[in-house]
Amino acid sequence: MTLSHRPANTTLVLLASLYCAQGLPSGLVAHSLPVLLRQNGVDLALIGLLKLLALPWLLKVLWAPWIDRIGSRRLGHHRGWILPLQGTVIFCLAGLALIAPQALFGSAFWLLLGMLLLINLAAASQDVATDGLAVRLLPERWRGLGNSLQVGGYKVGMLASGSGLLLVIGGLGWNLSIGLLALALVVLTLPILFFPEKRLLPQHIEQAEPAGPGLLWRHYQGLLAQPGMLAWLAVVLTFKLGDALGSPMIKPMLVDQGWDTSALGQLTLISSLAGIGGALLGGLLYARIGALRSLLTFGALQALGIAAMALLVGRGGDAVLVYAVSLFEQAADGMSTVALFAVMMRMCRPEHEGADFTLQASAQVLLAGVVGACSGLLARWLGYQVLFVSAAALGAFMLVLVLRYFRNAAESP
Repeated sequence: MTLSHRPANTTLVLLASLYCAQGLPSGLVAHSLPVLLRQNGVDLALIGLLKLLALPWLLKVLWAPWIDRIGSRRLGHHRGWILPLQGTVIFCLAGLALIAPQALFGSAFWLLLGMLLLINLAAASQDVATDGLAVRLLPERWRGLGNSLQVGGYKVGMLASGSGLLLVIGGLGWNLSIGLLALALVVLTLPILFFPEKRLLPQHIEQAEPAGPGLLWRHYQGLLAQPGMLAWLAVVLTFKLGDALGSPMIKPMLVDQGWDTSALGQLTLISSLAGIGGALLGGLLYARIGALRSLLTFGALQALGIAAMALLVGRGGDAVLVYAVSLFEQAADGMSTVALFAVMMRMCRPEHEGADFTLQASAQVLLAGVVGACSGLLARWLGYQVLFVSAAALGAFMLVLVLRYFRNAAESP
Protein backbone atom coordinates (compact mmCIF):
# COMPACT_ATOMS: atom_id res chain seq x y z
CA MET A 1 0.00 0.00 0.00
CA THR A 2 1.61 3.27 -1.06
CA LEU A 3 1.23 6.66 0.54
CA SER A 4 -1.15 7.86 -2.18
CA HIS A 5 -3.53 4.92 -2.08
CA ARG A 6 -6.78 5.36 -0.18
CA PRO A 7 -7.39 2.46 2.25
CA ALA A 8 -9.86 -0.18 1.08
CA ASN A 9 -13.44 0.10 2.30
CA THR A 10 -13.02 -3.16 4.18
CA THR A 11 -10.15 -1.58 6.14
CA LEU A 12 -12.29 1.43 7.04
CA VAL A 13 -15.19 -0.78 8.13
CA LEU A 14 -12.80 -2.88 10.22
CA LEU A 15 -11.39 0.13 12.09
CA ALA A 16 -14.80 1.76 12.54
CA SER A 17 -16.19 -1.47 14.02
CA LEU A 18 -13.31 -1.84 16.49
CA TYR A 19 -13.52 1.74 17.78
CA CYS A 20 -17.31 1.56 17.98
CA ALA A 21 -16.88 -1.62 20.02
CA GLN A 22 -14.73 0.34 22.49
CA GLY A 23 -17.39 3.03 22.82
CA LEU A 24 -20.18 0.63 23.79
CA PRO A 25 -18.89 -0.28 27.28
CA SER A 26 -17.60 3.28 27.82
CA GLY A 27 -21.03 4.82 27.21
CA LEU A 28 -22.64 2.27 29.52
CA VAL A 29 -20.29 3.11 32.41
CA ALA A 30 -20.03 6.87 31.87
CA HIS A 31 -23.60 7.81 30.93
CA SER A 32 -26.21 5.11 31.50
CA LEU A 33 -25.21 3.47 34.76
CA PRO A 34 -25.02 6.65 36.90
CA VAL A 35 -28.62 7.42 35.94
CA LEU A 36 -29.86 3.85 36.46
CA LEU A 37 -28.05 3.44 39.77
CA ARG A 38 -29.46 6.68 41.16
CA GLN A 39 -32.97 5.79 40.01
CA ASN A 40 -32.61 2.59 42.02
CA GLY A 41 -31.57 4.43 45.16
CA VAL A 42 -27.83 3.66 45.13
CA ASP A 43 -25.83 6.01 47.34
CA LEU A 44 -24.00 8.84 45.56
CA ALA A 45 -20.70 7.83 47.16
CA LEU A 46 -20.99 4.38 45.59
CA ILE A 47 -21.94 5.86 42.23
CA GLY A 48 -18.77 7.95 42.45
CA LEU A 49 -16.76 4.72 42.52
CA LEU A 50 -17.63 4.29 38.83
CA LYS A 51 -14.91 6.85 38.07
CA LEU A 52 -12.30 4.40 39.38
CA LEU A 53 -13.34 1.96 36.67
CA ALA A 54 -11.55 4.19 34.15
CA LEU A 55 -8.16 3.44 35.74
CA PRO A 56 -7.25 0.75 33.16
CA TRP A 57 -7.44 3.43 30.45
CA LEU A 58 -4.80 5.47 32.27
CA LEU A 59 -2.64 2.53 33.36
CA LYS A 60 -2.63 0.63 30.05
CA VAL A 61 0.65 2.35 29.21
CA LEU A 62 2.27 -0.04 31.72
CA TRP A 63 1.40 -3.22 29.79
CA ALA A 64 1.16 -1.80 26.24
CA PRO A 65 4.76 -2.84 25.30
CA TRP A 66 3.91 -6.49 25.96
CA ILE A 67 0.85 -6.22 23.70
CA ASP A 68 3.15 -4.92 20.95
CA ARG A 69 5.80 -7.57 21.60
CA ILE A 70 3.84 -10.77 22.26
CA GLY A 71 1.30 -12.14 19.79
CA SER A 72 -0.39 -15.23 18.43
CA ARG A 73 1.23 -16.99 15.49
CA ARG A 74 -2.03 -18.71 14.57
CA LEU A 75 -4.39 -15.74 14.68
CA GLY A 76 -1.95 -12.97 13.81
CA HIS A 77 -0.45 -10.46 16.20
CA HIS A 78 -3.34 -7.99 16.54
CA ARG A 79 -6.19 -10.45 16.08
CA GLY A 80 -4.58 -12.62 18.74
CA TRP A 81 -5.21 -9.83 21.26
CA ILE A 82 -8.39 -8.22 19.94
CA LEU A 83 -10.52 -11.36 19.56
CA PRO A 84 -10.10 -12.74 23.12
CA LEU A 85 -10.32 -9.26 24.68
CA GLN A 86 -13.48 -8.37 22.79
CA GLY A 87 -14.81 -11.83 23.63
CA THR A 88 -14.24 -11.04 27.31
CA VAL A 89 -16.37 -7.90 27.03
CA ILE A 90 -19.12 -9.84 25.25
CA PHE A 91 -19.03 -12.55 27.93
CA CYS A 92 -19.28 -9.99 30.75
CA LEU A 93 -22.15 -8.10 29.11
CA ALA A 94 -23.99 -11.35 28.50
CA GLY A 95 -23.48 -12.25 32.16
CA LEU A 96 -24.88 -8.90 33.29
CA ALA A 97 -27.88 -9.43 31.00
CA LEU A 98 -28.71 -12.66 32.84
CA ILE A 99 -28.79 -11.09 36.33
CA ALA A 100 -31.80 -9.21 37.66
CA PRO A 101 -31.15 -5.46 37.98
CA GLN A 102 -32.57 -5.48 41.52
CA ALA A 103 -29.71 -7.78 42.53
CA LEU A 104 -27.00 -5.89 40.62
CA PHE A 105 -28.07 -2.55 42.08
CA GLY A 106 -28.48 -4.05 45.55
CA SER A 107 -26.83 -7.05 47.15
CA ALA A 108 -24.70 -7.86 44.09
CA PHE A 109 -23.45 -4.30 43.55
CA TRP A 110 -19.81 -5.30 44.11
CA LEU A 111 -20.20 -8.04 41.50
CA LEU A 112 -21.41 -5.36 39.09
CA LEU A 113 -18.34 -3.21 39.82
CA GLY A 114 -16.01 -6.19 39.40
CA MET A 115 -17.48 -7.14 36.03
CA LEU A 116 -17.37 -3.53 34.85
CA LEU A 117 -13.72 -3.28 35.90
CA LEU A 118 -12.97 -6.42 33.88
CA ILE A 119 -14.84 -4.93 30.91
CA ASN A 120 -12.77 -1.73 31.10
CA LEU A 121 -9.54 -3.69 31.50
CA ALA A 122 -10.31 -5.72 28.37
CA ALA A 123 -11.52 -2.69 26.37
CA ALA A 124 -8.45 -0.60 27.31
CA SER A 125 -6.11 -3.42 26.29
CA GLN A 126 -8.06 -3.93 23.06
CA ASP A 127 -7.49 -0.24 22.36
CA VAL A 128 -3.71 -0.72 22.44
CA ALA A 129 -3.89 -3.55 19.90
CA THR A 130 -6.39 -1.67 17.74
CA ASP A 131 -4.27 1.50 17.67
CA GLY A 132 -1.26 -0.54 16.59
CA LEU A 133 -3.33 -2.20 13.87
CA ALA A 134 -4.60 1.18 12.64
CA VAL A 135 -1.09 2.63 12.39
CA ARG A 136 0.07 -0.35 10.33
CA LEU A 137 -2.97 -0.37 8.04
CA LEU A 138 -3.18 3.34 7.24
CA PRO A 139 -0.76 5.18 4.94
CA GLU A 140 0.51 8.54 6.24
CA ARG A 141 -1.74 10.66 4.01
CA TRP A 142 -4.91 8.83 5.06
CA ARG A 143 -4.33 8.61 8.80
CA GLY A 144 -6.60 11.61 9.29
CA LEU A 145 -9.43 9.61 7.75
CA GLY A 146 -8.53 6.67 9.98
CA ASN A 147 -8.65 8.92 13.04
CA SER A 148 -12.04 10.20 11.90
CA LEU A 149 -13.23 6.62 12.21
CA GLN A 150 -11.46 6.34 15.56
CA VAL A 151 -13.15 9.41 17.04
CA GLY A 152 -16.45 8.99 15.21
CA GLY A 153 -16.75 5.26 15.81
CA TYR A 154 -16.04 5.65 19.51
CA LYS A 155 -18.65 8.40 19.85
CA VAL A 156 -21.26 6.35 17.98
CA GLY A 157 -20.66 3.48 20.40
CA MET A 158 -20.96 5.79 23.39
CA LEU A 159 -24.18 7.32 22.06
CA ALA A 160 -25.69 3.88 21.48
CA SER A 161 -24.96 2.62 25.00
CA GLY A 162 -25.47 6.00 26.65
CA SER A 163 -28.36 8.05 25.27
CA GLY A 164 -29.65 5.11 23.20
CA LEU A 165 -29.81 2.70 26.13
CA LEU A 166 -31.59 5.23 28.34
CA LEU A 167 -34.19 5.78 25.62
CA VAL A 168 -35.09 2.08 25.24
CA ILE A 169 -34.49 0.56 28.67
CA GLY A 170 -37.83 1.75 30.00
CA GLY A 171 -39.68 -0.31 27.40
CA LEU A 172 -37.30 -3.25 26.98
CA GLY A 173 -36.00 -3.62 30.53
CA TRP A 174 -32.44 -4.11 31.80
CA ASN A 175 -31.91 -7.71 30.74
CA LEU A 176 -33.00 -7.37 27.11
CA SER A 177 -31.30 -3.99 26.67
CA ILE A 178 -27.91 -5.25 27.94
CA GLY A 179 -28.37 -8.43 25.93
CA LEU A 180 -28.80 -6.34 22.79
CA LEU A 181 -25.57 -4.49 23.62
CA ALA A 182 -23.78 -7.83 23.84
CA LEU A 183 -25.33 -8.87 20.51
CA ALA A 184 -24.25 -5.59 18.89
CA LEU A 185 -20.72 -6.26 20.09
CA VAL A 186 -20.83 -9.73 18.51
CA VAL A 187 -21.76 -8.12 15.17
CA LEU A 188 -18.95 -5.57 15.55
CA THR A 189 -16.49 -8.43 16.10
CA LEU A 190 -17.21 -10.03 12.71
CA PRO A 191 -14.89 -7.76 10.63
CA ILE A 192 -11.81 -8.56 12.76
CA LEU A 193 -12.83 -12.23 12.93
CA PHE A 194 -12.55 -12.52 9.13
CA PHE A 195 -9.63 -10.12 8.67
CA PRO A 196 -6.67 -11.92 6.97
CA GLU A 197 -4.00 -10.34 9.14
CA LYS A 198 -1.27 -12.94 8.66
CA ARG A 199 -1.39 -12.43 4.89
CA LEU A 200 -1.62 -8.63 4.88
CA LEU A 201 0.53 -7.66 7.87
CA PRO A 202 3.56 -9.89 8.43
CA GLN A 203 5.45 -9.22 11.65
CA HIS A 204 9.08 -8.03 11.77
CA ILE A 205 9.95 -8.87 15.35
CA GLU A 206 13.64 -8.18 14.77
CA GLN A 207 12.73 -4.46 15.00
CA ALA A 208 11.31 -4.86 18.51
CA GLU A 209 13.04 -5.10 21.87
CA PRO A 210 13.45 -8.58 23.35
CA ALA A 211 10.68 -9.57 25.73
CA GLY A 212 11.49 -10.08 29.37
CA PRO A 213 12.48 -7.98 32.38
CA GLY A 214 13.15 -4.35 31.54
CA LEU A 215 10.93 -4.31 28.43
CA LEU A 216 8.85 -1.39 29.72
CA TRP A 217 11.93 0.76 30.34
CA ARG A 218 13.68 -0.20 27.09
CA HIS A 219 10.57 0.41 25.05
CA TYR A 220 9.83 3.93 26.22
CA GLN A 221 13.49 4.88 26.49
CA GLY A 222 13.78 4.04 22.80
CA LEU A 223 10.73 6.16 21.98
CA LEU A 224 11.95 9.20 23.90
CA ALA A 225 15.37 8.92 22.24
CA GLN A 226 13.84 9.49 18.80
CA PRO A 227 14.89 12.82 17.20
CA GLY A 228 12.40 15.57 18.03
CA MET A 229 10.25 13.35 20.26
CA LEU A 230 10.49 15.54 23.37
CA ALA A 231 9.47 18.59 21.35
CA TRP A 232 6.56 16.65 19.88
CA LEU A 233 5.44 15.48 23.34
CA ALA A 234 5.28 19.15 24.34
CA VAL A 235 2.78 19.62 21.50
CA VAL A 236 0.79 16.54 22.56
CA LEU A 237 0.60 17.74 26.16
CA THR A 238 -0.49 21.28 25.35
CA PHE A 239 -2.48 21.18 22.09
CA LYS A 240 -5.83 20.61 23.80
CA LEU A 241 -5.18 22.34 27.13
CA GLY A 242 -7.52 25.22 26.28
CA ASP A 243 -10.32 22.79 25.51
CA ALA A 244 -9.58 20.84 28.70
CA LEU A 245 -9.81 24.03 30.77
CA GLY A 246 -12.97 25.43 29.22
CA SER A 247 -15.20 22.54 28.17
CA PRO A 248 -15.95 21.06 31.67
CA MET A 249 -17.80 24.26 32.59
CA ILE A 250 -20.09 24.45 29.54
CA LYS A 251 -22.92 22.38 31.03
CA PRO A 252 -22.69 23.90 34.55
CA MET A 253 -22.90 27.34 32.91
CA LEU A 254 -26.11 26.31 31.12
CA VAL A 255 -27.55 24.70 34.28
CA ASP A 256 -27.02 27.99 36.10
CA GLN A 257 -29.14 29.63 33.41
CA GLY A 258 -32.07 27.26 33.81
CA TRP A 259 -31.36 24.37 31.44
CA ASP A 260 -32.83 21.12 32.77
CA THR A 261 -31.53 17.59 32.27
CA SER A 262 -33.88 16.86 29.38
CA ALA A 263 -32.82 19.93 27.44
CA LEU A 264 -29.15 19.25 28.17
CA GLY A 265 -29.54 15.64 27.07
CA GLN A 266 -30.96 16.72 23.72
CA LEU A 267 -28.20 19.31 23.28
CA THR A 268 -25.56 16.70 24.12
CA LEU A 269 -26.96 14.23 21.62
CA ILE A 270 -27.15 16.71 18.74
CA SER A 271 -23.79 18.33 19.48
CA SER A 272 -22.18 14.87 19.66
CA LEU A 273 -23.41 14.20 16.14
CA ALA A 274 -21.78 17.49 15.12
CA GLY A 275 -18.56 16.23 16.72
CA ILE A 276 -18.73 13.06 14.64
CA GLY A 277 -19.29 15.15 11.51
CA GLY A 278 -16.35 17.38 12.44
CA ALA A 279 -14.14 14.33 12.89
CA LEU A 280 -15.05 13.02 9.44
CA LEU A 281 -14.50 16.43 7.84
CA GLY A 282 -11.20 16.85 9.67
CA GLY A 283 -9.94 13.51 8.39
CA LEU A 284 -10.75 14.36 4.80
CA LEU A 285 -9.14 17.80 5.06
CA TYR A 286 -6.04 16.33 6.70
CA ALA A 287 -5.44 14.23 3.60
CA ARG A 288 -5.55 17.41 1.49
CA ILE A 289 -3.76 20.06 3.55
CA GLY A 290 -1.31 17.98 5.59
CA ALA A 291 -0.27 17.85 9.23
CA LEU A 292 0.97 21.39 9.96
CA ARG A 293 -1.91 23.29 8.39
CA SER A 294 -4.42 20.87 9.92
CA LEU A 295 -3.06 21.34 13.43
CA LEU A 296 -2.90 25.14 13.10
CA THR A 297 -6.28 25.57 11.41
CA PHE A 298 -8.23 23.11 13.52
CA GLY A 299 -6.47 24.25 16.69
CA ALA A 300 -7.48 27.85 15.95
CA LEU A 301 -11.08 26.75 15.35
CA GLN A 302 -11.00 24.84 18.64
CA ALA A 303 -9.87 27.98 20.49
CA LEU A 304 -12.53 30.05 18.72
CA GLY A 305 -15.22 27.55 19.76
CA ILE A 306 -14.24 27.81 23.44
CA ALA A 307 -14.07 31.62 23.23
CA ALA A 308 -17.55 31.70 21.69
CA MET A 309 -18.91 30.04 24.84
CA ALA A 310 -18.41 33.39 26.57
CA LEU A 311 -21.22 34.74 24.37
CA LEU A 312 -23.67 32.38 26.07
CA VAL A 313 -23.12 33.78 29.57
CA GLY A 314 -26.32 35.62 30.42
CA ARG A 315 -27.93 34.51 27.14
CA GLY A 316 -28.82 30.93 27.97
CA GLY A 317 -32.44 31.60 27.04
CA ASP A 318 -31.46 32.05 23.39
CA ALA A 319 -31.68 28.40 22.33
CA VAL A 320 -30.67 29.15 18.74
CA LEU A 321 -27.44 30.81 19.87
CA VAL A 322 -26.70 28.03 22.37
CA TYR A 323 -27.12 25.35 19.72
CA ALA A 324 -25.12 27.27 17.11
CA VAL A 325 -22.15 27.80 19.43
CA SER A 326 -22.31 24.26 20.87
CA LEU A 327 -22.43 22.61 17.45
CA PHE A 328 -19.49 24.70 16.23
CA GLU A 329 -17.45 23.93 19.36
CA GLN A 330 -18.05 20.20 19.08
CA ALA A 331 -17.29 20.12 15.34
CA ALA A 332 -14.02 22.01 15.94
CA ASP A 333 -13.15 19.65 18.79
CA GLY A 334 -13.64 16.65 16.49
CA MET A 335 -11.48 18.18 13.78
CA SER A 336 -8.63 19.11 16.14
CA THR A 337 -8.64 15.70 17.83
CA VAL A 338 -8.38 13.93 14.47
CA ALA A 339 -5.42 16.08 13.40
CA LEU A 340 -3.57 15.49 16.67
CA PHE A 341 -4.14 11.73 16.61
CA ALA A 342 -3.04 11.49 12.97
CA VAL A 343 0.35 13.06 13.73
CA MET A 344 0.66 10.94 16.87
CA MET A 345 0.36 7.90 14.60
CA ARG A 346 3.14 9.27 12.43
CA MET A 347 5.47 9.35 15.42
CA CYS A 348 5.07 5.63 16.15
CA ARG A 349 7.97 3.28 15.37
CA PRO A 350 7.55 0.03 13.38
CA GLU A 351 6.65 -2.90 15.64
CA HIS A 352 6.01 -0.45 18.51
CA GLU A 353 2.84 1.15 17.15
CA GLY A 354 0.36 0.31 19.90
CA ALA A 355 2.55 1.22 22.88
CA ASP A 356 4.02 4.35 21.24
CA PHE A 357 0.55 5.69 20.47
CA THR A 358 -0.67 4.72 23.94
CA LEU A 359 2.11 6.65 25.69
CA GLN A 360 1.29 9.80 23.72
CA ALA A 361 -2.46 9.46 24.30
CA SER A 362 -2.05 8.71 28.02
CA ALA A 363 0.20 11.73 28.54
CA GLN A 364 -2.29 13.99 26.78
CA VAL A 365 -5.27 12.68 28.76
CA LEU A 366 -3.45 12.85 32.10
CA LEU A 367 -2.41 16.51 31.83
CA ALA A 368 -5.79 17.48 30.35
CA GLY A 369 -7.47 15.81 33.33
CA VAL A 370 -5.36 17.77 35.81
CA VAL A 371 -6.09 21.06 34.04
CA GLY A 372 -9.79 20.22 33.72
CA ALA A 373 -9.98 19.53 37.46
CA CYS A 374 -9.04 23.18 38.05
CA SER A 375 -11.75 24.59 35.77
CA GLY A 376 -14.44 24.70 38.46
CA LEU A 377 -12.29 26.67 40.88
CA LEU A 378 -11.29 29.14 38.17
CA ALA A 379 -14.91 29.56 37.08
CA ARG A 380 -15.88 30.39 40.66
CA TRP A 381 -13.04 32.88 41.10
CA LEU A 382 -13.05 34.49 37.66
CA GLY A 383 -16.56 33.90 36.33
CA TYR A 384 -17.60 31.92 33.27
CA GLN A 385 -16.79 34.61 30.71
CA VAL A 386 -13.22 35.17 31.87
CA LEU A 387 -12.69 31.41 32.11
CA PHE A 388 -13.79 30.72 28.53
CA VAL A 389 -11.80 33.62 27.08
CA SER A 390 -8.71 32.62 29.09
CA ALA A 391 -9.06 28.99 27.99
CA ALA A 392 -9.30 30.08 24.35
CA ALA A 393 -6.23 32.29 24.72
CA LEU A 394 -4.32 29.39 26.26
CA GLY A 395 -5.28 27.11 23.37
CA ALA A 396 -4.30 29.70 20.76
CA PHE A 397 -0.97 30.44 22.46
CA MET A 398 -0.04 26.76 22.52
CA LEU A 399 -0.13 26.71 18.71
CA VAL A 400 3.28 28.39 18.92
CA LEU A 401 4.67 25.01 20.01
CA VAL A 402 3.19 23.42 16.89
CA LEU A 403 4.98 25.97 14.67
CA ARG A 404 8.24 25.55 16.56
CA TYR A 405 8.15 21.76 16.30
CA PHE A 406 7.54 21.68 12.54
CA ARG A 407 10.09 24.41 11.90
CA ASN A 408 12.75 22.52 13.83
CA ALA A 409 11.79 19.27 12.09
CA ALA A 410 12.19 20.94 8.69
CA GLU A 411 15.63 22.25 9.65
CA SER A 412 16.86 18.89 10.95
CA PRO A 413 18.96 16.83 8.52
